[in-house]
This record gives sequence, C-alpha cells and structure tokens, in this order.
Amino acid sequence: MTGQLIAISGLPGVGKTSVAEILAARTRSVHLSIDAVEESILACGLPSGWQVGVAAYEAVGAMAEQNLGLGHDVIVDAVNDSEEARQTWRTAASRTGAHLHFVHLVISDVGEHERRLMGRDRGFAHVGEPTWSDVQRRRTEYAAWTSVVLEVDTLSHGADEVARALIERFRWR
Repeated sequence: MTGQLIAISGLPGVGKTSVAEILAARTRSVHLSIDAVEESILACGLPSGWQVGVAAYEAVGAMAEQNLGLGHDVIVDAVNDSEEARQTWRTAASRTGAHLHFVHLVISDVGEHERRLMGRDRGFAHVGEPTWSDVQRRRTEYAAWTSVVLEVDTLSHGADEVARALIERFRWR
C-alpha cells in the first residue's frame, strides 16, 4: 500500500488544525500546516499578501512530496478554497503514488461558527486571526469541489471524534 495524503480543508474556525493534530498524532503521520509556514514567511519580513499564501502552499506541497516519498503519511491543514490550491495536493499525490483524500470540515450553524472563530487565539505573531467578515467573504468565494470530498459537520462532533472517524474511514495501517 502506498502512503496517504489527507487534505483537511474548510473555512477558518471549523476545526482543521485540531483535527489534523489529533489525526497525525494517532497515526504517526506528518502534520503540515499552511498557516504555520505562512507565519514563518511573514516573520522574515515579507509583506502580507496573496503571494505569501501561494508560497506557503508551494512550500507545504514540496514538504508533503518529500515526506510521502520517504514513506510517511501526510496530513495537510489548509483552507483549500480554490482549485489551484487543491491541485497542489493532487500533484503531490500523483508524483508519489499516494492515495489522496480531501476532507472538508464545516459548521452547519452560522452562529456557532462565528462564536468559535471569535474565541480562538492560535498564538501567531504575524498571521492575524480572520474576522467574521473575512470568513463570510471567503465563504462566498469558496470554489465548488470538483474532486470527491468527504464533508464533515463539526457542529456536534468534536475534533477527537472526527479524527477517530477518519482513522476508521481511511483504514489506517
């Protein structure tokens, strides 16, 4: 069996990082976060903008390929709101022979989504926390999925429960 590349996707505040961290720890997989890489790029003094976001996706894509090539399963934590972003993971999987699975996390209750977003502090110095207006704008611009995607509503399922279900679903070795 070849490795697995799991792309945990969704708007800010839906639980991507929490699920990805638990999933990676339980499966001994590599966890790669777009936000952590973007934070490092911005810490070098580069100006914030879409170019930094693209650079973060490209850097994480290269790290995903490298780790998949070494035989590690990889969990990517990224918004993945465009086909260009999603193509990064398709390319990494294709080049390494890995099985690619897209997981799209949502929160079906808009009020709860806003509450969770407003209550978080990820501790980044350079990547700011998005406002609710930012998330609403991104929601309207979020590209429809053209790949098979597993959608999971985190409204009534905690990160631990979602990670457990994904381990079962993808029959982790």
